[in-house]
Amino acid sequence: MTIQPTNNASTTSDTVSMTVITTCYGRNRHLYNLLSSLENSSVKPAEVIIVNDDADPNRLAEFSLNIVKLPTTVKSAVNDGSDTTITEFDIGHNRNLGALQATHDMLIFLDVDCIVAPTFIEQMYKKLLQYPNALLMGQPRYLTRPLSVEENALLKINHLPFSVLDELSVYNPYRYNFDAADSYPTETEQTAIKQTDDYGAFWSLCFAINRQTFDKTGGFDTQYTGYGAEDTDFAFTARRLDIDFYLTADIAYHQQHSVYRPPLNHLDSIIVNANRFYKKWHCWPMAGWLSQFSDMRLIDWTEEQSSLIAVQREPNDNEIKRAHCPDAPYV
Repeated sequence: MTIQPTNNASTTSDTVSMTVITTCYGRNRHLYNLLSSLENSSVKPAEVIIVNDDADPNRLAEFSLNIVKLPTTVKSAVNDGSDTTITEFDIGHNRNLGALQATHDMLIFLDVDCIVAPTFIEQMYKKLLQYPNALLMGQPRYLTRPLSVEENALLKINHLPFSVLDELSVYNPYRYNFDAADSYPTETEQTAIKQTDDYGAFWSLCFAINRQTFDKTGGFDTQYTGYGAEDTDFAFTARRLDIDFYLTADIAYHQQHSVYRPPLNHLDSIIVNANRFYKKWHCWPMAGWLSQFSDMRLIDWTEEQSSLIAVQREPNDNEIKRAHCPDAPYV
């Protein structure tokens, strides 16, 4: 396994002893926007690990960040005896690899389609100092359209006001949301933080944790495959270990991309992961989606059942087409 650091870290801006971990493959437009926001933060993370990265090294060299590329590719022989490279993308596995290779004990995990607010890194750093044994999750806001090429360029040179991103984004009404004013620190007050017992509210889009606490959980359960439930499983493990869970008002903007409502494109992995979760925790995750799949007779399921779910049929092309929402900000 090779690790390739880039030597373009700024020596003039303040940095904090934190490692940011993200995973990326084929999402480079999103990745470059994430890096732009980290580069222009009020303080920079001392290290940014990109796992499973296929980004242009020349583009990465444009960022004044200490970037570490951590590939996760394996070679296997094909029938003619030659070698072929197969790219493996398992988000839980990749996050665990990033944590394992991190230089610093304070870790921030960000999905590649995040853009962090200017004070996100600084505020998460301060909160982890205050709550060193806790799990902290930021406040997602969802962009309602992709940024334009011009806006991407302005973000890179720190000329895109974040008020523009506020105007372009919305909260998910099905999640807890802070008042907007809570997300902006003042000279005397930090951004808001709220402890919660609702571990089901955890989403790994944007969270912070100390390495020792992460290691205590055992990391993400890599028995989950593809899409769904690994976030809730991680949070339930934290609850079982009496790790306090805090929501913070620190904003990570989610870059808009098309979604499926319900996510029929992930039906098979959702069912596999729901069964895995039930066997482990004796309750069903993703109940809203399972209920929708059941209503469509894709599965036979009720929330009270204790038997594992079997897929009754696959969605047809028309059902998938109707579920596709190219302009939706969130699932």
